Amino acid sequence: MDEAFGREARAARGRVTTGLVLLIGGLVGLAAAFDLTYERIASLIDPGHVISCDFNPVLSCGTVMATPQASVFGFSNPVIGLMAFPFVLFTGVLLLSRVALPRWVRLTFNLGTLAGLVFVGWLIFQSVYEIGVLCPWCMAVWAAVLAIFWFTTVHNLRSGAIPVGEGWREPVDDLLRYHWIGLAVLYGVVVAIVGMGFWDYWSTLL
Repeated sequence: MDEAFGREARAARGRVTTGLVLLIGGLVGLAAAFDLTYERIASLIDPGHVISCDFNPVLSCGTVMATPQASVFGFSNPVIGLMAFPFVLFTGVLLLSRVALPRWVRLTFNLGTLAGLVFVGWLIFQSVYEIGVLCPWCMAVWAAVLAIFWFTTVHNLRSGAIPVGEGWREPVDDLLRYHWIGLAVLYGVVVAIVGMGFWDYWSTLL
């Protein structure tokens, strides 16, 4: 009975934590997408418009906006964020409200976060190795998407929405127990990529 109670308590804490991560991550992502969309429209209307997140040649939203990678599907990438992050916010609110979501909804949402992670990974590669410029608001979106994907996946593994075979149960339980380490590794990989890709610039600040 004590073991079952412990699992239920961990599941409840995990649900609240995941809900908060989705809520905060959704707000950060939506704010970034809104500002980038606004800046893009303003710069199209007024070529002399000074973009608020242009700090120097390395940290410049405007430079990234002018590249083909900023409009992968024929329209500005932040528009995707304007459409996607409200769903993240809504899902976070539902989790915090203890609404029982159907398994297919949780899995579909998880698949969407995986697609977001893949897209963000591609954008990180493009920013570091092709464009050679970092967009501060984009980096905020990267951080939000990584956390959203990780906590959604952990929650679905813990709740059983993602089935785990008996042979994998023990290592998955270990992963869930120390899931913060996994997120730290994801962030560490991104920091390492950005750090090495722009080392010549960062070294001038030391």
